[in-house]
Amino acid sequence: MNNGARLAIDIGGTFTDVVLEHGGGQDSLKLLTTPDAPERAVLEGVGDILRRSGVNASDVTLIIHGTTLATNALIERKGARTALVTTDGFRDSLEIAYEHRFEQYDLYMERPPPLIERDWRFTVPERIAADGSVLLALDEEALRALAADLGKTGVEAVAICFLHSYVNPDHERRAGEILAAALPGVGITLSAEVCPEIREYDRASTACANAYVQPMIAGYLNRLQDGLRSQGLSCPLLLMMSSGGVTTVETAVRLPIRLVESGPAGGAILARDIAKENDQDKILSFDMGGTTAKITLIDDFQPHIARSFEVARTHRFLKGSGLPLRIPVIDMVEIGAGGGSIADLDAMQRIRVGPESAGSVPGPACYGNGGVAPTVTDADTVLGRIDPARFAGGQVTLTPERAVDAINRDIGEALNIDTNIAAAGVSEIVDEHMANAARVHAIENGKDMVGRSLVAFGGAAPLHATRLADKLGIDRVIVPQGAGVGSAIGFLRAQISYEVVRTRYMDLREFDPIAVNGIYQDMRAEAESVVRLGAPDEALVETRSAFMRYRGQGHEIMVPVPVRVFGTDDGAALAGWFEAAYSALFSRTIPNLAVEALTWTLSLATDRPGVEMAPSIREQYHPDPLGQRKMFDPASGAWIEAAVHARADLRPGAVIQGPAVIVEDETTTLVTDGFGATVNALGQIVLTRMGAAG
Repeated sequence: MNNGARLAIDIGGTFTDVVLEHGGGQDSLKLLTTPDAPERAVLEGVGDILRRSGVNASDVTLIIHGTTLATNALIERKGARTALVTTDGFRDSLEIAYEHRFEQYDLYMERPPPLIERDWRFTVPERIAADGSVLLALDEEALRALAADLGKTGVEAVAICFLHSYVNPDHERRAGEILAAALPGVGITLSAEVCPEIREYDRASTACANAYVQPMIAGYLNRLQDGLRSQGLSCPLLLMMSSGGVTTVETAVRLPIRLVESGPAGGAILARDIAKENDQDKILSFDMGGTTAKITLIDDFQPHIARSFEVARTHRFLKGSGLPLRIPVIDMVEIGAGGGSIADLDAMQRIRVGPESAGSVPGPACYGNGGVAPTVTDADTVLGRIDPARFAGGQVTLTPERAVDAINRDIGEALNIDTNIAAAGVSEIVDEHMANAARVHAIENGKDMVGRSLVAFGGAAPLHATRLADKLGIDRVIVPQGAGVGSAIGFLRAQISYEVVRTRYMDLREFDPIAVNGIYQDMRAEAESVVRLGAPDEALVETRSAFMRYRGQGHEIMVPVPVRVFGTDDGAALAGWFEAAYSALFSRTIPNLAVEALTWTLSLATDRPGVEMAPSIREQYHPDPLGQRKMFDPASGAWIEAAVHARADLRPGAVIQGPAVIVEDETTTLVTDGFGATVNALGQIVLTRMGAAG
């Protein structure tokens, strides 16, 4: 996996990033995403970077790819024409959902509409009990009649979700065989394969989402593979997953829902390694691109992995307002706060930013590509933070006059304030949105910001990192090399991995080691069959966890468990591990209450490469700037002179005092007046608050 040249490709809502690792170094390229045909930008970027670097296509041994295509299809409701087949009497479980209001006192609250409309939801007679026994056999004739009707509708995908299929999938498998034979070319998704877990609504929602995006992802990956082969790239293509591992195209086509957070997951992997290199065991990962901002907590050099996730929330920070997906995912918060996020005024004449984005087409007003709405990038341009000629490595030449016109027209004139103040207001609002998201995310996970460092990457993050740090009380910001294409670089550091989950209820007072050992043995075999497709000979690392709760509780927490053969006395050990995890999360335990396990998980991955700490710098120097740039200072309301430095010219040991900007092809690091910057031995920019310890 580590020999020869390697390519990483990250498709975002605004930009497509390409990174080529070769000969001990790397080249990178950022270009606008082509939403009508995403593979076009990928193939253009790959061809361009190979020519620029002088690397032959035949020298590339591996391509790792992450994309937001599945996410965007779910958010924009632009997936396949999908039908749901479920148990008689349960047609409306998607509509009933959790039977609660996610915003208790909002009289105008609207739930997100089901992904599959009622006219496309069908039932057949069958019933399996909670213990897996068959109460009513599958009516195969009714299913064949339904298949004939579906064949006349032009259906493109079918999700099958029968009651209790997580414990006995026989009816789903048989229904899948019948529908596949009757509907050739139609994608079939079984909930027992996508999400073999208890809780019918979550399982159905995940299966429907998988079916909804499957034809699109399969078509895209087939076109991409054909295009790569036409350029002479015959090496393996692996896909980044939401869990932070990479997998094969075959698995990605079968389970595309696992790609939903693939791009941001690469960024979290990069931040994990940056934390290790700088010996910072408490990190806030901050990834701000053109469309969204992603924030992840990393403790003890490991991002938290969750089993559930919501996509397409109709209310920005409210759980329950989106579509639930039960997939292994790096636990992060993602909000519509990127460089392309559109700014306007709400009904009370307050500046509002996002979540709508100008995207790559037409893009911010300053792109000169037809966009007229003011965006965060327009605000940063007006404030003098961006060099119009070097934006995105020169791929996009900005027109500052258009940014001034857009900000002034929609914000400044409407509020009767100066254009510069209006632009500063847009920047301040988007920074506060991101800070608030970070605070909420930390509270939900029982964490805080004390003692954390901020790792900033993505095209827009280094511009906003110090202000975000101010708001969160963070004293240290680290900007890695290649920060503008950070998620793609993270792909190259990821492991080939796969996670398997099984639901098996067990009261730990009646712990059954034979059953648990059998579950883990079966999961190991399934995971290894997938991982070996991409890593036939590499050593593998197994990680286990169990989701447990106190008896009577409605939800579980994840508890790491050791990889070993369990014995009859391990029920007490599991209860002890649960109480330690529960106490860490809630600062208390509940005495004299039984503990029960509901779900067991196993992750199998290639061994993680070692990460070395950055050595200390013995000699420091103060580099001469390339020049000066006028930049608007919101604190004083005046234009100030900021020193301009080229990152490529800075050697380890460089010391820069703010105000300054450090420019590179894919991003710009803003060193505000209250921070100083140094370049460490690995070429990373470390921003430290003036007067802070360390």
